[in-house]
Amino acid sequence: MTGKTEKFAIVVSTFNEFITEKLLDGCLQTLINNGIKKERIDIVKAPGTFEIPTIAGSLINLEKYSAIICLGCVIRGETSHYDHLCTAVSNELCRLGTESGVPVIFGILTCENVGQAMDRTGGSRGNKGSESALAALEMVNVFAQLHISEKPNQYV
Repeated sequence: MTGKTEKFAIVVSTFNEFITEKLLDGCLQTLINNGIKKERIDIVKAPGTFEIPTIAGSLINLEKYSAIICLGCVIRGETSHYDHLCTAVSNELCRLGTESGVPVIFGILTCENVGQAMDRTGGSRGNKGSESALAALEMVNVFAQLHISEKPNQYV
């Protein structure tokens, strides 16, 4: 992969921004460190994690991205809202990637508390934004090896 033709989109939630900005920083730095030029990376802010799949789907429809990296943070509260949100978002992001043929990377933290989230944004558990960037790079390479064209679900 040269980084000259690949284009990446990062969709990041502004909810829990004190966490998601660290995910975004890790993601960007990893892409750049692996040869992706800044001008080949588009960042789209979502108001919350629930809105990320809608934005990702719209970006897929543009047919210009090699991969879409989705970053967010959901922290368990006192109600079942957490469970519904995590299930809906993970299922929809999986569906989008599977049906479109565009790698959609799940970089959304689903944590019991703020401490767990902090551990995953550069703390004891690394930076999941960085790991998401690496997953996107690997998927683009896999698709290139399989000779999958840029048109979703079409083969060269």
